[in-house]
Amino acid sequence: MDKNRIEELLETVRINELLEKKEAANAKKPSNIVLWCLAVFGAIAAVATIAYLVFNYMMPEYEDDYDYDDDDFDDFDDDDFVDLDLEK
Repeated sequence: MDKNRIEELLETVRINELLEKKEAANAKKPSNIVLWCLAVFGAIAAVATIAYLVFNYMMPEYEDDYDYDDDDFDDFDDDDFVDLDLEK
């Protein structure tokens, strides 16, 4: 074999190795994209949670303004209702 031919083969092997390394690096990119998407989603969720908690802390609760213990219905007597005796 010719010395030039051997050098060409070695150079081709080196180029193939470099291409394989580059392809391996490109194969990792989808996982990076997924990782970035999850990181952005997590950041948005964290900001939304903090905003919700701050909102609940800052807003006053108006439950004390309403009197749920009104027993208006207990004030009625049986005499207040009309007795419709339809069997007569």
